[in-house]
Amino acid sequence: MILTDLPTIRDLAAFSLAAQHPRTLAWSDHAGRLPRLEDERAIDLDLATDHGIAWQRAETLRAGPPVDAYLNTWHAVAPDLQAMLSIRFRDGDTSLPFVDVSVTSRPVMPADLPALVTAAETYAAFRPPRLRFWSAAALYAHPHLTPDMRVLAAPLADLRDRPVPDDLHLTLTRDTSRHADAVAAYAAVDSVHPGHREQAGIISPDDLQEAIDAGTMFDVIWQGQWSGYAGTLAHSQLGLDAHVVQELLLTPPARGHGLGAALSTLLARHLPNSGQVLSGTVHGRNRGARQAALGAGRHDVGGWWWVPLD
Repeated sequence: MILTDLPTIRDLAAFSLAAQHPRTLAWSDHAGRLPRLEDERAIDLDLATDHGIAWQRAETLRAGPPVDAYLNTWHAVAPDLQAMLSIRFRDGDTSLPFVDVSVTSRPVMPADLPALVTAAETYAAFRPPRLRFWSAAALYAHPHLTPDMRVLAAPLADLRDRPVPDDLHLTLTRDTSRHADAVAAYAAVDSVHPGHREQAGIISPDDLQEAIDAGTMFDVIWQGQWSGYAGTLAHSQLGLDAHVVQELLLTPPARGHGLGAALSTLLARHLPNSGQVLSGTVHGRNRGARQAALGAGRHDVGGWWWVPLD
């Protein structure tokens, strides 16, 4: 049932905090984390109430249904569970719609999934084939579902002391002249692992420039040669005061030497010592990237799951 009384932004922030991994609660006090979660969740209320935004989405996407169909909806999914649902399109592609469960009043349990699937019928006009929800549960918690991105994070201070090879270091990236080499490096991985292109994508030139301008993008130098990128941008993720990974890339000659974990260590050493967290998303099926992050001391603190709707 769709509810007309919407939660407040403070409610949404509190719900989001309750859904986070317990480990992360020690990384940030509630007084600091809740306002950041409010900022992150503000878009949910905007998309539920602002018909102007809904009109813009309808005009831009031209997916077919009328304007009001693009609004977020707040559902009573079960007696003790409410959920904010929205229609999304992967990479803005109207041929790839999905229903996103962006906030729930308590953590989602496996028994809740049939009711969430029923609630997703609100967006049946878009013919979405699947629904996505967040859970702080471990990667093996839903063996019958397909994982999406996982968040791997840890305080920067906890990552700096691990050993790194003597011939591996970072230098500030000055320009985007190596971007074509980075594109070629991704293409080389994709050719060997076809599933990789669905799990990770190269940073865009504009995003690369933004990180360069922020002073948080670095060239990876291994054995004296340019061997990839490692960089972040400082912003909130899951309400944490974070440096969020924008790119961790090794070129083909540098792959297979156990260097991946060291990139997180080196990043932690180069970023400001301000009590922040190093955080980033890795696809649940990208074993290499996930193991590198875990090997550096980052923790898997949850992620998103896909539920089929047909």
